[in-house]
Amino acid sequence: MTTDEEVSMHNARSSSRAKSSVVLLSAGPGDPELLTLKAAKALAAAEVLLLDDLVHPGIVELAPQARIIRVGKRGGCRSTPQAFICRLMRRYASQGVRVVRVKGGDALLFGRAGEEIHFLRQAGIEVEIINGVSAGFAAAASLGMSLTHRDHCHGVTFVTAHTQDHGEPDWAALSATGTTLVIYMGMTRLQSLTTSLLRHLPAHTPAAIVQSASLSNEDRLLTTLGQLLDKASESRLGSPGVILIGAALAEACIPSALPSLPVEQEFATASLSHS
Repeated sequence: MTTDEEVSMHNARSSSRAKSSVVLLSAGPGDPELLTLKAAKALAAAEVLLLDDLVHPGIVELAPQARIIRVGKRGGCRSTPQAFICRLMRRYASQGVRVVRVKGGDALLFGRAGEEIHFLRQAGIEVEIINGVSAGFAAAASLGMSLTHRDHCHGVTFVTAHTQDHGEPDWAALSATGTTLVIYMGMTRLQSLTTSLLRHLPAHTPAAIVQSASLSNEDRLLTTLGQLLDKASESRLGSPGVILIGAALAEACIPSALPSLPVEQEFATASLSHS
């Protein structure tokens, strides 16, 4: 190979490397074994890793050459400003660095991915999205149930417990959908959301909370909507927790072989009378 050819190949590699891009990577609900193969490959190639607060700490071991920057965002806690995170991604990506933005759950579900995608595209930076397992699915798996059991519902609705203006969603409209409700970021608003839902749904409606879904310290509560607030308080459940409400939870089961919270007798009675 001539010197000119070597220079040409080097320039081609440099040009390709300089192309600005960011990977939005979904880290799943917590258990590192739920990462996809594609996610693992992206982590191995990463040079800068921007980590969300709820990402399992062991994930950094899959990115041995990356600089780790923690940009935690959690409700009720001090958080890294979204605008600062966007500027960090732009700065490193513009330098041709392999940037991987790691988000818990699935990046496209309540992860502010839309804001980051828009910002990066406006800056001329390409975005690759790698999907993952959302906490709502991990919670359903932990309860051994289908979110869309056709004997009980015709769909599933994923909803956050608070809107962008810090208000609440239209619980009346959501209750009328006849779908399983999977509620994110609702533990700090459990009292208000249960009060609102009880205006539109029977107290015996099956309900559950799964805290730290998929992790070894996972806790589960299976009860009814009418008892949800009291039982959650007694069990000291908190964030991060997913709240599930709807008739499909009549099929839920907490395996007795695993450490768990007891299934409420009221739920069992209500389920029999409701079927």
